[in-house]
Amino acid sequence: MAPDEKCSLATKAIHQDSDLSGPEVAAFISTSTTFRHPSPEQIAAAEPGLYDANWSPATPSRDIYSRYTQPTLTRAERVLSSVIGAPTLVYPSGIAAFFACLVHVRPDVVAFTAGEGYHGCHTSLEVYRQIRGASEVKTINLDDQYPTDKKVLVWLETPLNPKGESRSIEAYAKKAHAAGAVLGIDSTFAPPPLQDPFKWGADIVMHSGTKYFAGHSDALVGTLSVKDKAEWLKLWHARTYTGSNIGSLDAWLLLRSLRTLSVRVTQQSRTATALAQWLASLARAEPGSDLDGPGGVVETVWHTALQRDAGELLGKGKQMESGPACFAVLLKKEVYAQYLPHRLKLFIPATSLGGVESLIEQRRVSDPGADPRLVRLSIGLEDFEDLKADLIQGFKAVQRLDDGKIAKL
Repeated sequence: MAPDEKCSLATKAIHQDSDLSGPEVAAFISTSTTFRHPSPEQIAAAEPGLYDANWSPATPSRDIYSRYTQPTLTRAERVLSSVIGAPTLVYPSGIAAFFACLVHVRPDVVAFTAGEGYHGCHTSLEVYRQIRGASEVKTINLDDQYPTDKKVLVWLETPLNPKGESRSIEAYAKKAHAAGAVLGIDSTFAPPPLQDPFKWGADIVMHSGTKYFAGHSDALVGTLSVKDKAEWLKLWHARTYTGSNIGSLDAWLLLRSLRTLSVRVTQQSRTATALAQWLASLARAEPGSDLDGPGGVVETVWHTALQRDAGELLGKGKQMESGPACFAVLLKKEVYAQYLPHRLKLFIPATSLGGVESLIEQRRVSDPGADPRLVRLSIGLEDFEDLKADLIQGFKAVQRLDDGKIAKL
């Protein structure tokens, strides 16, 4: 039996699909693309509603073909909808979810942070504009005045990729709704339990579920959440007939990972916030000093907890319960950013974020428009002191590059 709605997020993530379970304790995986039709005798003997036109893709009484519904995906969407607190659909990637949002809203104007945020969504937006006709879809800045005579999608990414800084959802919701616009939130950097965008006025919420929902760097996933089931059904219909479906294994890996979402994200957030604050202290240290790590390597650190308005956005009852587990650091020299990811023992030099292992990258490798001195850190589940010690030895290694020495691990 599914848990009471008053139960915590952690409990829902483990038990929300329990009524769909068989005798297995761990969720099984169904890999079938097609399913047996009932016989005339089965239909005649069945309870009313089991096989008739009232069949619902949200709570399917049977599966027909995996493009419509699939047992493992149904369970994953059941859990996600409970954890997010709104009807949720799963897509094969975050980009696919974002593009589904564009197709669903069909905006004539998109307001977003040009030059900031996830470059993949920006490029996907350009694909949408090409399909509609570039002259038919105008882009404006997030802080521009929103027109009231056109369909407007306000796309707010918060916390912002790659820096991990946050913006007020409530403020943009008021501005968007006053103009009759739709407010979409990319909440990838702040999954539950860190942030609930619907609480602050969001109309649509997207996650690149590859990151924290899947959480193990082994599944490509996107999610889109809306306020009511009628809108969910429209999205389901579009997903079904554009074929934007997730594979069985990825759906199962997602369901497996959701069980530990709360404990993973809470720990990652705690460690990342402590590391960001420590790194900020290094940015204030004099070059040549070495009290709690070497000075002269870190220039600037960005993180929600370090913002001037952090007190308004961060804390119990605020927009974010605690800070993001992914943030950015600007190093003093480009060569430091180039070599640091490869001089660390615990951080893996790779793109993406949200996995149980800590990652680091010179951001320009993935985003050519990024400052070459910028590195992005995604904090995993390793111990704080171990990660701190690894960064200290890495900083000292890249400092030796000033002497023309390519330091080895």
